[in-house]
Amino acid sequence: MALLKSGWLWRQSSVLKRWKLNWCDLWIDGSFVFYKTESRRDYETKVNLKATCVNVKSGLECPNVCPPESHPRENLLVVYMRDGNMLILCANSEDEALAWKLTLMEAKRNPVFTYNPYDDTYQTVPINSHNAVYIMPNTGSGGTQHVYVHRDSYDDNFGEQIALGLLAGMAAGAAMRSLLWMPFWFC
Repeated sequence: MALLKSGWLWRQSSVLKRWKLNWCDLWIDGSFVFYKTESRRDYETKVNLKATCVNVKSGLECPNVCPPESHPRENLLVVYMRDGNMLILCANSEDEALAWKLTLMEAKRNPVFTYNPYDDTYQTVPINSHNAVYIMPNTGSGGTQHVYVHRDSYDDNFGEQIALGLLAGMAAGAAMRSLLWMPFWFC
C-alpha cells in the first residue's frame, strides 16, 4: 500500500479539547493513522476517510475553532465526519495545512487507474480495504481486459447484527412465553 503523506500535526482531543502533537500517516486506501511518535510503533487513532469523511476545510474556512497557542488560524484543518463529529487538526504552516487538505481530499476520492494497452484506454477501479482487485488481460483476438473485483459479502458489523438479532429474538420469545401461559394462571 502506498503512503500519500506523513508528518507532524496537532490534533485536538474530542473530550477535553486539548491539543496533542501526533505523527500522522495518510495511506492511499484512505486510512488516516495517528501515532504518538515518528517510530510508528503504536497508533492512537485510525480514521477511514473513504467511509467517514464528508468534507475537509482549512484556514479561515474553519469557524468557531481556536488553534493552539502560537499558531495562527490559517494553519487549521477540520475534517467533517459522516456521523457529525469533527477531526480538528493544526499544521505548522499555512502551506503545510493546504498541502494536507489537498492530500486528504485526494485520499478521500482516489481511484486506481488500470491501463489497457490493447485499446489504449484507462479504467478506474475503486480501492476499498474489503475489495481485492484481479486484473487479467485477455490473450484472445478481442483484446479486452477483464477486471474481477472480489467483494467480501459480510460487512464489518455483521457479528453485531447477529448478536442484536439473537437478543431481540430472545426478548420476543420471553414476552410471548409469558403471554401464552397467562390464561392458565387465572384458572
